[in-house]
Amino acid sequence: MSSKILKTLFIAAIIVVNIGCDQVSKTLVRQHLDYNEDIKLINNHFTLTKVENTGAFLSLGASMSLPFKWVFLNGLPLLALTFGVVYLFTKTNMSKIIRFGLSCVIGGGIGNLYDRLLYGSVTDFLHIDFILFQTGIFNLADVSIMIGAIVLLTEMFLKRERG
Repeated sequence: MSSKILKTLFIAAIIVVNIGCDQVSKTLVRQHLDYNEDIKLINNHFTLTKVENTGAFLSLGASMSLPFKWVFLNGLPLLALTFGVVYLFTKTNMSKIIRFGLSCVIGGGIGNLYDRLLYGSVTDFLHIDFILFQTGIFNLADVSIMIGAIVLLTEMFLKRERG
């Protein structure tokens, strides 16, 4: 199998797995949890609670007027994700780790954008209490985006240190 086909399969698999895990988890939450129901796990440090986020990260933009909200929460992400997918599939000299990180960010972004376009909001359901600080309520698409961002930042930092 050619390296181009392998690269394409790698990218597609990472994106599809990220979208799939996100959408399956959100479907389960929508079907089995009531809104604002708290299910405490792991000594009350991990909580499942279903909320609908009509904004972006930490509800940013939730109070925008509808035309601006559509542009900033649907239009711009759609353009960015389209650019990212084209970039991933056409850039030839990208390292596997960068390709992986971008694929995670794009997969998570598509998962959340799909919810916004289909439902008008994103289902969030995970909350972690680290005793000293707590997270907001998030979902697996957000986890994909954060993992991808951490991978990208770490690789760029290490590359700069090496070069």
